[in-house]
Amino acid sequence: MLKLFSAGQGEATYDLLSRYNLLAPLFPETVRAINNGESDELIRQALRNTDARIAQGKSVTPYFLFAAMLWPALQAEWTRRQDNGDPVQPALHGAIGKVIGRQVQATSIPKRFSGPMKEIWEMQMRLPRRQGKRAFAAMSHPRFRAAYDFLLVREAAGEIEPGLGQWWTDFQKTDERGQERMLTELGSDGPKKRKRRRKPPTKRPAE
Repeated sequence: MLKLFSAGQGEATYDLLSRYNLLAPLFPETVRAINNGESDELIRQALRNTDARIAQGKSVTPYFLFAAMLWPALQAEWTRRQDNGDPVQPALHGAIGKVIGRQVQATSIPKRFSGPMKEIWEMQMRLPRRQGKRAFAAMSHPRFRAAYDFLLVREAAGEIEPGLGQWWTDFQKTDERGQERMLTELGSDGPKKRKRRRKPPTKRPAE
């Protein structure tokens, strides 16, 4: 799997595998999810980025490729569990376990890949939550950079509204004072509580 997608022609290989019905044996849950309506644009965007990195002589992380290739399957399973009444966070954890459990029946995923892949997925829920100390906590996570890159891929694929990726880009580049200002501005964007108007004192009738 890694040789197919990390040789600099990942997107072209993906198209050929799809054309000759060879993608399903490798990623059965992903193909099933796409056939049921999930988009594969994130996969394509991730493979384009991977091809560009290889052309520039940069390294490629296998767990990032797996995270992208299995994303449609994860989205489908995550949605299914939420539709069945599971809360968002438990639904995500359950979906991750289910998708990986099914995938290892088709391709091997060593734990040194599956562990970081899970963290990339889980971080997608944390990155939008930036208020207070959450942004600094997210940046200190050992998988922050990969999760941030994955967020940019999601944004480029049109999966989420633009803006969040640029915010994180700016937040990493600015100094501590600038970061504090960005967090303050972020907090000010939220809904403000309306002040309760005091009722005027009731006038007593003149005696």
